Amino acid sequence: MSTPGRPKGEYRSAKHGGCLMTRSIKTAWLALAVSGAALLAGCERPPVNTVQHGYRGLAMVEVYNPRILATQATLNQAPETPAAASPDGPRAGQIYKNLKVLGDLSVGEFARNMVAITAWVAPKEGCTYCHAAENYADDGKYTKVVARRMLQMTQHINADWKTHVADTGVTCYTCHRGNPVPAKVWFTPAPASPGSALLAGQNAASQDVAFASLPNDPFTPFLLKATEIRVIGTEPLPMGNRQSIKQTEWTYGLMMHMSQSLGVNCTYCHNTRSFAQWDASTPQRAIAWYSIRMVRDVNNTYIDPLASVFPAHRLGPNGDSAKVNCATCHQGAYKPLYGAQMLKGFPELAGPIGALAAAQPVAAAAPDGEPGKMLVLFLVGRSELSSEALRVISLAAADITAHPGQAVDLSGYADKSGNADANLELAKQRAFAVRDALKAAGVADDRIRLKKPEFVIGGAEADARRVEIALAK
Repeated sequence: MSTPGRPKGEYRSAKHGGCLMTRSIKTAWLALAVSGAALLAGCERPPVNTVQHGYRGLAMVEVYNPRILATQATLNQAPETPAAASPDGPRAGQIYKNLKVLGDLSVGEFARNMVAITAWVAPKEGCTYCHAAENYADDGKYTKVVARRMLQMTQHINADWKTHVADTGVTCYTCHRGNPVPAKVWFTPAPASPGSALLAGQNAASQDVAFASLPNDPFTPFLLKATEIRVIGTEPLPMGNRQSIKQTEWTYGLMMHMSQSLGVNCTYCHNTRSFAQWDASTPQRAIAWYSIRMVRDVNNTYIDPLASVFPAHRLGPNGDSAKVNCATCHQGAYKPLYGAQMLKGFPELAGPIGALAAAQPVAAAAPDGEPGKMLVLFLVGRSELSSEALRVISLAAADITAHPGQAVDLSGYADKSGNADANLELAKQRAFAVRDALKAAGVADDRIRLKKPEFVIGGAEADARRVEIALAK
């Protein structure tokens, strides 16, 4: 039956058109639902807990997801501590050949540590991961050389970086957790290809900076080099403020990494009313300040020099060693292993070995490969001490004062290029600057011996501008 006032067949067409419209609406709703589900997938599903740890109104709140915490708890369980061994009997160094670390332990204590370290680092591979089965004294496997150095590094951290690790300390398990290579390490990325649209890694998706539009390698400038961590300047623009937007972006990238590594948000260290204000920050900010310098220290002193020891397949795109960052130890927990006191069960790893004794690189980081040396580097034509130089000197001072009667030699070196007399005078002034800083740190004047400045021979350009602090013989 036709509809009055309409041509025959129009109703069918309208009905057909209505069916198309209905399908279109259904399709649109389906697309909207899928899009909404995708958006929600990027958010955290409730419930989410919050903890207020500052005055209300200051946004000093930590946000926690109980499901993520449950997962992290399983990843941060410390292994059981074996029973202590007897300290009596002959020393391990008297029994075993080529034993360069832990040789002062009794044979029982040494065996206990070796069993634990094997379980921490290579539970599947066993002792032969580091040792040649036919001759345990042989240094033919690179893993043995690396393991020896990592033990020295562990003792150094526990003895000389209590400002970060306190008495909780670290053991091999803190980083390895049953893996020969820690799960969280980093390499310096290969340089971008010419013509690449990515500027210094900018906008390249990277979990290291929470996939934010930030430079994706905040580690090389801050955890290997000593680039200043700055967001705002100390003086109004444009006078005196030399902090750049790029520097700010690098800093934000490092902060994103630290937040992810510890499973916390910014308020764990900062008061959001003023991120830069130290006296309004939490105590954790000072601990984090030391952590950056500790990581930088171990990367430069212990890990990067091992590049000549590692085989090619263990190196990064630039031929560098796999280095550590905050995630290596923390792995999502605000304290590694949620503060488990593993070091308490292995006091042998606590040191003390001191900063100078720790400076025994496997590769040629020390100028002539001799142990017991530390280098203080200077800028071209300058004798002022940088913040990094002061850090090295403070570590050396702590080691010297901890060993009564121990003296040190200060040797200033100069480059042969340019005016020879001026260079030697500059080397002398640099040695005086290091001497004065050691005295200010509590080292008696009669324990510091100044050597005649010399020209550097066959050193790298940066090494030419140096003062050596060496244990006096």
